[in-house]
Amino acid sequence: MLSSPTGLPEEVADQKAGDYVRQCQAEGDSAGGVIECRIDGVPAGIGDPVFCKLDAILAQAVMSIGAVKAVEIGDGILAPFQKGSENNDMFCMKDGKISKTTNHSGGILGGISDGDPIILRAYIKPTPSIAKKQQTVSTDGQPISIEIHGRHDPVIVPRAIVVVESMCAITLLDAMITNMSAKASSILQFYSK
Repeated sequence: MLSSPTGLPEEVADQKAGDYVRQCQAEGDSAGGVIECRIDGVPAGIGDPVFCKLDAILAQAVMSIGAVKAVEIGDGILAPFQKGSENNDMFCMKDGKISKTTNHSGGILGGISDGDPIILRAYIKPTPSIAKKQQTVSTDGQPISIEIHGRHDPVIVPRAIVVVESMCAITLLDAMITNMSAKASSILQFYSK
């Protein structure tokens, strides 16, 4: 259950987003947005370095959601604008365990989970069916205007939050089961409980 109509956790941002959506709706238009999904508690070692990279299968799953037009993991699109020394996640010892000082990789290194939170962003396009008059062509190629009548959602991002979360959860569970079955000792341990 969302705590706000927009799904934003911060009150000022929620108000601004709500105002923008209401403005779009008043103009007969729509808006898109970005959903950030943070996944905590994924053990290190889930995924594969080549064919079933965890970041690749998560991106594929989220991209299969109809309105999603791009997926970003970790620093994603910001990474090309950083130097290697800025983007590399440095390792350190923390409380007697190997840890990272940053999480630019978004919890996945070389296609394999590293134990840090997985950070994924899904970019959602604006709802295409809008009340505003639009230009297109007829079946014989002639320019025409269309106007779609009826109810129009000014934004679908808040409803897509649970869909993105669910796709990530299903994909991670499948990857964890695949990982578990890769070791016979894991299978024996699981079924001996």
